[in-house]
Amino acid sequence: MPVTAFDPSTASARDMEQWRDVLNAMVDADMPGEPRWHGDRMREYLSVTLPGERRLAFAARDADGTITGHANLLLFGGEFDDTAIFEIFVRPSERGRGIGLELLETVVRRAADEGRETVGVEVIATTPAVGFYDRLGFKRAVVENRNLLAMSEVDWPRVRDISGRLAAGYRLEYFTGGLPEGLLPRYASTKAHLKVDGDGDSTAWRGSADAVRLRESLSTLANRGMRTHLVVALSEPGEAVVGLTELVVAAQRPTRGDQYDTVVAPTHRGYGLGLAMKARLLCELADAEPRLLDVQTWTAQEGDPHEHADVELGFRNDVAWYEYEADVAELLRRLA
Repeated sequence: MPVTAFDPSTASARDMEQWRDVLNAMVDADMPGEPRWHGDRMREYLSVTLPGERRLAFAARDADGTITGHANLLLFGGEFDDTAIFEIFVRPSERGRGIGLELLETVVRRAADEGRETVGVEVIATTPAVGFYDRLGFKRAVVENRNLLAMSEVDWPRVRDISGRLAAGYRLEYFTGGLPEGLLPRYASTKAHLKVDGDGDSTAWRGSADAVRLRESLSTLANRGMRTHLVVALSEPGEAVVGLTELVVAAQRPTRGDQYDTVVAPTHRGYGLGLAMKARLLCELADAEPRLLDVQTWTAQEGDPHEHADVELGFRNDVAWYEYEADVAELLRRLA
């Protein structure tokens, strides 16, 4: 079954529909409670990247030219230019025919050609993909808990009360779609705290920690069809950004909100800012995203600083997620 390069910017409407159908077939088979994918702005979702990054796509087809599986490979730039992450999706009715292996070999060989040393992939713990990557020698670099909150189950009077519980000298501001230019440097400097953990060690966080990159990141999300919702905690006087939380709603899955980064500057922790910011964000979403059915967030299995806030707001632990990694050279030897 041939695997060929796939260009979403020029692909036919039929091919784009088949690409989406493979995604939805996997959702229905492996995670039937998950929202299905829409065709809205799927081309942009697959083709738009940050400056310095590239996303390559590949499709497997049967004898009639129907897409039976597909993959995409995101090549990072800058300080992470030795790594890449990928996704592989195979139509459930076509499993067991080696399509996943062909797609994997294609993306790994391309990663090697691009000089990448490591590849990674995210896997939902309850899906068949776990056995696939375990057998191939991938290592679980990160294990997180996915937590869900149904908008219909939110205790809105309580959440609104929590959003207003701020210690003296702090206030919250809400933005959607971007940030005022003058706020970008202060916002980016607060995000930089995500580069180190509570013990002062470097983390694997790949976010934007400078104003230019942050501006590019927000623009890229918008160009991919993803609406950003941001709540910022400001310290008065001085208007320093001391906390922030981010959420994105994609046109391709408009009923699901994805929580991104949440961080409070170390010297301002212990005042309930994380909980208040997340509560305020939920209140804004209720008005700004009428199609939203639920919100998902991720917490570390142990010692996550925001786990208490999620529990207070009504999030429920749903399923574990694995971030797998593999050395490219070793993986190619195993595949051979």
